[in-house]
Amino acid sequence: MPTAVSATDPSAAADRNDDAVVAEFGYRPTLLRRLTGWSSFGVAFSTISITSGIFVNFQAGYAELGPAHVWTWPVAAAGQVLVALVVAGLARQVPLAGATYQWGRQLMGRAYGWFVGALGVMYVVVGLPGIALLAAAPLLQYALGIDGGGARLTVVIALGVLTLGFLVNAVGVGAAARVNNVAVWCEIAGTAVVAVVLVVLLGGHTKPDGHSLGALTSALHPAGHPYWYATILAGLTGVYTLVGFESAADLAEETVHPERTIPRAVLSALGTSAVLGFLVLIVFTLAVPGDGTLLAQGGLPAVFAYWLGDTATRLVIGVVVVAMFGLTVAGIAAGARLLFAMGRDGVLPVGLAATMGERRTPLPALATCWLLSAGVLGYGYASGNAFGTLVAATALVPFVVYLLIVVAALRRQHDGAGSTTGRVLPWLALAWVVAVVLALALPARSRDADYYVLGGLTLAALWWARLAATASSERRSSR
Repeated sequence: MPTAVSATDPSAAADRNDDAVVAEFGYRPTLLRRLTGWSSFGVAFSTISITSGIFVNFQAGYAELGPAHVWTWPVAAAGQVLVALVVAGLARQVPLAGATYQWGRQLMGRAYGWFVGALGVMYVVVGLPGIALLAAAPLLQYALGIDGGGARLTVVIALGVLTLGFLVNAVGVGAAARVNNVAVWCEIAGTAVVAVVLVVLLGGHTKPDGHSLGALTSALHPAGHPYWYATILAGLTGVYTLVGFESAADLAEETVHPERTIPRAVLSALGTSAVLGFLVLIVFTLAVPGDGTLLAQGGLPAVFAYWLGDTATRLVIGVVVVAMFGLTVAGIAAGARLLFAMGRDGVLPVGLAATMGERRTPLPALATCWLLSAGVLGYGYASGNAFGTLVAATALVPFVVYLLIVVAALRRQHDGAGSTTGRVLPWLALAWVVAVVLALALPARSRDADYYVLGGLTLAALWWARLAATASSERRSSR
């Protein structure tokens, strides 16, 4: 039951007004509002996680186009701003937990919302263990100087990262927000310090193989495909990284004044990530020595060690791991709210909508998110290369979700809502998202990942058919 509050408490009045909005959509408010503007920003910023995204994808982008790959980042940022503006508008109109599912449901119907939500859950429970197993765990071993242990130690560490992220969330949304805020500050400060140090070293170095600013206009000659195709592949660094800003909206029912707070958080988190990420990308690119051979052989850790030495490089990698943990905490929180919202509507077991304790934590949804993620992690440990393909599929999934919610926004526009600017914006966002989906889905190397996405959608369709059959049987029985 909600805790009694003083009628003279202004924050209590804000809670009642915010909860009244939830009631207008036909739901009983059960979650506890504790997230302010900074915490909401932190959720979106951590989920984007430019440190994680750039660190994981930098080598592939550089390999395709060389130093000139940095110029694909602003293009990806501009396209994602279009999507974020649509997201901000929907967050204003439908400030409910499990936002992407609710946007689909409220604007297009239950079946549409189900598929949007199912894809969102797939993105979380595959993407988080993928980051933990393929990036966070091995990088933590590197940062701590742990040699050996093999795949078993890596999967144990990955499971530990996921479990710790779950435990932080289980304490309550306030605890998750505080831990995530620390991770945000570490990521911003750590990234800025590393970039500044590298700039100083680059400016004063005497080695003949450092890059100058002019090198950013040079491009490698791509092997086996034309420049236009290499440019698309290089642009995936920004495309893969600048996603997840909508996660702040998944916690709408735990955010104070969500109609104002969440749109600002979404746009400011994406804007900060786009600008800071672009500057970091330039600095890292300039720091690649020679013809990129060192990068190809050892990745960014080898580049950092070239300039900073081994000890400082381990500290830098530690910052990357902290950023990945912040992403894990925020991702579990967002994924659990999706499960909570879908359980509340009965399209998943209704027990997922239960909250527990004075903090009204959605513990069943959190535990389910952890169990699904741990199960996928176990699959990854057993399957090896197949898991990598499954993780690659999660690069496509968020853009399919964006496609579906932009279409929902266009439906809202068709029903007569939106200003003149609002009428143009969804179409621009739609063009961008369709282009990205095609770029991710059409290459032959993406075919296996496409099959995984189609398999996920098939399972979602089978579950929905079961729900429909059950509902039909209940209607016949009640006659």
